[in-house]
Amino acid sequence: MRIKIKNDKIVQDVVGEIVEFPKYTTQVMNLANQNAQGTRPKVVGQMSELIKEFPNRSYSEWVAWYRQQRPNSIDQATDRVYDMVKKIEQSISLINKDLVRKWVEDLVLTKTFIGFCFQESILKTVSQRTWVNYRTATPEEESKGIDGYIGEIPVSIKPITYKTMSRLQEHIGVKIIYYEKVKDGIKIEYDF
Repeated sequence: MRIKIKNDKIVQDVVGEIVEFPKYTTQVMNLANQNAQGTRPKVVGQMSELIKEFPNRSYSEWVAWYRQQRPNSIDQATDRVYDMVKKIEQSISLINKDLVRKWVEDLVLTKTFIGFCFQESILKTVSQRTWVNYRTATPEEESKGIDGYIGEIPVSIKPITYKTMSRLQEHIGVKIIYYEKVKDGIKIEYDF
């Protein structure tokens, strides 16, 4: 037998109450928190370690214990996130349909094109360093996971995070060039 326990049920069972948030507000607060870094360990503590140190079992004991250990953390995190929410609120007032159109065009047209072109830049750079020619893949080759050739070697170009994606079922039987986007360009890594 398989049973699914929904998150709301777990919260209800463990904490006793479910906090309801107005629609879209948690998305705005999550975005603000990402920018403000309000719940980072330096602000609220290393939660995985704190929960291990916690000597009791109940939620109310946890709340009291945490507040004793980190008395100002919730206030500091709240202030950081709230300040960023106010900045986002100001930014929203600058958004009109023309700005949304520019953003969509940048995402769909510019970033797609740049994403395709940086693959060619990677192929060109590796070929120059290995003293051979390069070429981009044909559509048929692309369907086999090949992005281009360095000399006679077929290669696939993947983000560095691809290395950690063990759940992927895809098997690419060619050499892989890994890339990582950094502030001022891209870093590449290859072994051939």
